Amino acid sequence: MRHMGLWRGLRGHGWRIAITLLPVLAALAHAAGLLHLPGVERLDAQIQDARLRLHAPRGTDPRIVIVDIDESSLRAFGQWPWSRERLSRLAAEVTQRQQARVLAFDMVFAEADRASGPALLQALGQGRWPAQPAFDAELTRRAAAFDPDGDFARTLAAAPGRVVLGVHFDGEAVTPSSAAASPVAALPTPVLPANAVPPGADRIPDWPALVASLPGRSTGARVGFINVVFRPGQDGIVRTVPLLARLDGASGGYYESLALATFRAATGSAPPLLRLAQAPGATPRLTALSLRAPEGPGMTVPVGMDGSIVVPYRRGRADDTHRFPYISARDVLEGRLPAGALQGRIVLVGASAAGLQDLRATPIAAALPGVEVHAHVLSGLLDGRVPHVPDYAPGYAWTSLVLIGLLLILGTALRSVAAGFAIGLGACGALLLLNDLLYQHGGLVLPQAAALLAGIAGLLLSMSWGYFVESRDRRGLMRLFGAYVPPQLVDEMAREPHRYSMRAESRELTIMFCDMRGFSHLAEHMPPVTLQTLLHEVFTRFSEIVNRHGGTVDKYMGDCLMAFWGAPVVQIDHADRAVRAAQEIVAALPAMNVRHAAAGLPAVAIGIGLNSGTVVVGNMGSALRRSYTAIGDAVNLAARLEGLCVAHGVPIVVGESTVARVPHRHWRALGEVQVRGRQQGERIYTPEAPAPPGAETDR
Repeated sequence: MRHMGLWRGLRGHGWRIAITLLPVLAALAHAAGLLHLPGVERLDAQIQDARLRLHAPRGTDPRIVIVDIDESSLRAFGQWPWSRERLSRLAAEVTQRQQARVLAFDMVFAEADRASGPALLQALGQGRWPAQPAFDAELTRRAAAFDPDGDFARTLAAAPGRVVLGVHFDGEAVTPSSAAASPVAALPTPVLPANAVPPGADRIPDWPALVASLPGRSTGARVGFINVVFRPGQDGIVRTVPLLARLDGASGGYYESLALATFRAATGSAPPLLRLAQAPGATPRLTALSLRAPEGPGMTVPVGMDGSIVVPYRRGRADDTHRFPYISARDVLEGRLPAGALQGRIVLVGASAAGLQDLRATPIAAALPGVEVHAHVLSGLLDGRVPHVPDYAPGYAWTSLVLIGLLLILGTALRSVAAGFAIGLGACGALLLLNDLLYQHGGLVLPQAAALLAGIAGLLLSMSWGYFVESRDRRGLMRLFGAYVPPQLVDEMAREPHRYSMRAESRELTIMFCDMRGFSHLAEHMPPVTLQTLLHEVFTRFSEIVNRHGGTVDKYMGDCLMAFWGAPVVQIDHADRAVRAAQEIVAALPAMNVRHAAAGLPAVAIGIGLNSGTVVVGNMGSALRRSYTAIGDAVNLAARLEGLCVAHGVPIVVGESTVARVPHRHWRALGEVQVRGRQQGERIYTPEAPAPPGAETDR
């Protein structure tokens, strides 16, 4: 029965449901790629940023130290790029005197050193003086004794496995002309071969060129690409970073990011193994990277199908400047750190100086050094804290939208506007809470903006339609039927206003005539105002009872009240409702007469006639005055039956057609009478057990 009530609540709300579901359908089209709604991506990103800031770990991560090429360092040692000799001293200080665990450079050494002394002398000597062969030969001999690039390479080789050099993917391949202009670095060995990912499953970004360090620079060093982001979002904020990228061509392969390469160097992990998921009949999808450590079980890093992760940013305790220890490169080069101050730590060398243009917009800071983005990824890998967008995110978005749509429909079906509004808001709140829990406990970054926007927009449209359209229809029904039917029936009619009008139609009704006995005598001997007060009280009480049982008050005719059941709202149990109302009216008389006696008013006696049958009901009358009423033989018979109450000494006389519709009641037969205007006799009855005063009925 409950589902029938729900269905009845939905009937008549077709347009409202259609309007409510428009945002849901638009969001489904967006999720399916048929419609682009840019505001959805922006809102999803903003929700993700807010959630990240709310749940990000707070405090400084002491395991990772950033050696910063800051403004102070540039003022002390000159503009970038620095000489290899200076970089060699920095690398030696970090790896030897400070005993750092790993040293990683967020930079590429793609060209030969042109900032050292010998190179400058050779440049000055060429064409500056008259030809002096002896001077030129001596200059060449002494320059050959200086090899800053080789010294830098040997410094890195002295810390095998503990240094990571940056490489950079570029959108333009190296051409022969550019290769002739300057030395070209040999390509480093990729971490995975070109065939590591099955055909059709590879969504890892690919690039035509890789800019690496010159030959010999990576001796004993790992490499990792320093590209923080390949395709920044519309707002330019770095939220995800790739862990793998592919170099096109026969000699290409898959390279790891600087953060992943540094993590493997620090933990001794083997090259990553790709985990693929494949549903029956579907293309395999990349879901995770497995990192095997020499000790311990290793770890699994969940990634998106393109090999990316959501950056696991941290937050500082007091402000946003203490997420990682920053040490100026000047302090390192000038030996201001005590020996062993960086022992066991991972050191990233990068730049925060604005002139070096390596500042990124992120959810936690408007201008974050690119090297710190790598530090956040590295910190998340060390903690095993890697948020990611799962491969089933599109299915989750569809499911959320369908559930939101069903809840909006349920809210539309409810009679209570407040309950429908609460369901809509509760659904949106529950979606936010669920996504927050999945992020906290599973690191899942799932789409929710489409469902939230669809839910809120659908709710607003539904409320607006209900207020501006359905409330207008309800007001129209109130104008038409408010004087005839009780408010609860108007509410029921308002759910399907198109079904109700004043147009005449044939209906099966039960009609009641309730007449006061001796009214003519009362009218002759009572002052008009007193008579008016008496009629007002009696008819008000009787009308309340009729309304409580779902009846329609047709009219008041002097001392008589006419009412009927079954219109304008169809009532299958119209006969039973009418009988119960008649019994309650009779049961209410004793208490009413006690009050009349106390007020000096005469006692009231009544007679009630009930009859059922098919009649014509609608707006009847003339062009000057019309009223909603019922006419037909069944109405006339009900009036005749009311006149038989005195002759049979009972307050209620019921026709046989009404008795036939209420077989479960106990009746006392009063015999058969010949009613004026009818050929056949009519069997009449009276109910045996009157209802107690104040009896209620199901509506």
